[in-house]
Amino acid sequence: MRGLIGLVALAFGGGPAVVPATAAPGALQAFRNDTDLARFLKRRAARHRQQYAVAPPGIVAAPVPAPPPMAEPAAAAADAAADVVVTGARAAQPGITNTQEADVDEGGIVKQHRDHLVILRRGRLFTVAVGDRAMRAVDRIDAFPPGTSGEGAWYDEMLVAGDRVVVIGYSYDRGGTEINRFRIGGDGRLWFEASHHLRSNDYYSSTNYASRLIGSTLIVYTPLGLDIDEPIAAQLPGLRRWTGEAKRPFQRIAPAARVFLPVPVRRDPDAAVDTLHTVTTCDLAAERLACTATGVLGGEGRNFYVSGKAVYVWIDRALADERRAMVYRLPLDGSRPGAAQAWGGPVDQFSFREDRPARALDVVVRADSDGERMWRAEVSEGDAALLHLPLALFGDGSAVASPRAYRPLPLDGGATWSFHNRFVARHLIYSAGAFAAEVGSKTVFAVPLGGGPIARLRAPHGVDRIDIMGDDAVVIGSDARERLGFSSIELAAGPPRLGDTSFLPAAREGERRSQAFFYRPDPDSADGASGILGLPITRELDDSPAQRFLGAGSAVAFLRRDRRRFTPAGELEAHAADARDDGCEASCVDWYGNARPIFLGSRIFALMGYELVEGRMARGRVGEVARIDFAPAARGRRR
Repeated sequence: MRGLIGLVALAFGGGPAVVPATAAPGALQAFRNDTDLARFLKRRAARHRQQYAVAPPGIVAAPVPAPPPMAEPAAAAADAAADVVVTGARAAQPGITNTQEADVDEGGIVKQHRDHLVILRRGRLFTVAVGDRAMRAVDRIDAFPPGTSGEGAWYDEMLVAGDRVVVIGYSYDRGGTEINRFRIGGDGRLWFEASHHLRSNDYYSSTNYASRLIGSTLIVYTPLGLDIDEPIAAQLPGLRRWTGEAKRPFQRIAPAARVFLPVPVRRDPDAAVDTLHTVTTCDLAAERLACTATGVLGGEGRNFYVSGKAVYVWIDRALADERRAMVYRLPLDGSRPGAAQAWGGPVDQFSFREDRPARALDVVVRADSDGERMWRAEVSEGDAALLHLPLALFGDGSAVASPRAYRPLPLDGGATWSFHNRFVARHLIYSAGAFAAEVGSKTVFAVPLGGGPIARLRAPHGVDRIDIMGDDAVVIGSDARERLGFSSIELAAGPPRLGDTSFLPAAREGERRSQAFFYRPDPDSADGASGILGLPITRELDDSPAQRFLGAGSAVAFLRRDRRRFTPAGELEAHAADARDDGCEASCVDWYGNARPIFLGSRIFALMGYELVEGRMARGRVGEVARIDFAPAARGRRR
């Protein structure tokens, strides 16, 4: 499956008929009810049992169960519209961390609430006052419900909506994705409000975030493995409020009539249908948490992307011909979801870009990509292409983008590890390397989205990150001399070209999460030609996976950019020797990192573990002006 473009051409030259349409041939259909869904899965299990003599994991034949009574009324099963409606107003205050879409916030480890920073760290929430030109630790609270230990759970992402703080986590002990809500006062004080669980499997991804926020509407992606040996109604998306009762039932938030299946998957007896990919929306402004969910069936490989207009779920190997994928579009205005077929698969969420004026979806695909679950986004193989998928193609899943919709993308040899891609202005920037060969010079490709030649640029260092600086891009990575390099890719005027490069000696990138980078343009630099960037770095040049995936930021480095020329602007360092035992009891691994540059207006901060350091720019250098250590005192035996 390495020849993606040849595969696409071959698919239209023979084999099962597909519809390379310019408009969707029909509407995506849902199941009528629980019995309809259970019968479908039973037939699929019987098919696999007959073909393989034993049913594959996740699909086990069993009698069709009758739908059990629900604990409380759910949405009408006859309503197949699967409404996913954004009701909250757009947030007026810009975010303080790097996000993919300007109007979509992502779950993270630090947010702003008025004059306070809210920080999620090692199973606790902290607030630090920063509004009076000083810093003061205000409050802290467990990120899990009172009366529980938090043991067996990971608390990964946090969002702020109005005067509510929401922590997203996953509990192996209590079951499912946790949504823990807290209130925050104008004085920064925190108090627990309620905890809810979504029925789900683990959502973790080394690159993506499970939660998004648009206004006051929370959007959460969760996978659900299905087992037909159990009543199907007990496996559909559900929500329960945590009261301390381990066996408290889930309340249904999606009937079978909100579970969708494309026509080609329904007709293909060998298509994978063992995972229910679920998108849940919750109104965080409501006093009582209210959520609805929509599910689509497929195999376990997936990618998840949220634009300001829709949620997209790409499911790999969706049909018996495992080279085919199914792409779902769930509009946020409440209109009916749609699906379309494609080949290959994206690497991560940055492989997507919704082109709203053109009403199309641009996606970078590779021949062999296994989705973004856990650490799978780190490895991909085979040909690459840029797919331009018109939104009009999303219908009942029969339509397939034509071969003309795929633009072949060149690659260097051995490009199987650490594939990075980013849409910047009207260009796609991408690069990839081979495992254990991440340092040294790398080829960076710049693709004009409106057509034209692909630029092949040679960065004098590796590429571990591609990000945005105004109208230009920046690529960041290490070279063979153990320096961390920053190179600009200039896109604003004329053909793409390699711009200025700056090196930090004896340093590596200290955080790989996308939010660890931030670029703030100067107020009078509309195109971002001048500004300041921040990035966590480490001076301990360790090759361990822990450093790569969990972060090891020992400082936050800053670079000035003046008229597209870089100048190192100093560092704000952590005082690791002063660290003290925090008595961590839950979520004691920083899966999402622990260091961030923070820009509040004209102020500059560096978050590094439990240290928050404020810096000030003077004579082109950032120097420390204040520091606070908000680590809690140990409170008993570490777990």
